[in-house]
Amino acid sequence: METQEKHQMMFFQLIAIFQGAAMQHMGKIANAMTNKVEQNLEQAQFSIDMLEMLQVRMKGNLSQEEEKIFTTVLQDLRLNYVDEVTKAQSVKKEEPPSTAS
Repeated sequence: METQEKHQMMFFQLIAIFQGAAMQHMGKIANAMTNKVEQNLEQAQFSIDMLEMLQVRMKGNLSQEEEKIFTTVLQDLRLNYVDEVTKAQSVKKEEPPSTAS
C-alpha cells in the first residue's frame, strides 16, 4: 500500500474514532466495552470540538473528498448533539421539583 493511501485511510479512521466516541457519549450507540447505552453530553461535545479543531488546523491541506467527509460528519454530529441537548432540557423541565423533607 502506498504511503499516501495509508495516511488517507488512517485519517478517515481518526475521524471515525471521534465520530463513534461522540455518538456513544450522546447515547446514540452502546458502549462497546459495557454494552450499555450511556450519555455524557460534555464528552460528546469534546469529541465534536476535537474534530472541529482538526478541520480548522488542516484547512487548505485536505482533498475535496476529505473536506466533504469532515463537513458531513461534523454536520451530522452537531444535529444529533442539538437533538440530545434538547431532549435532556425537556426532560428536566418535565421533572417535578424536588421537595425537601
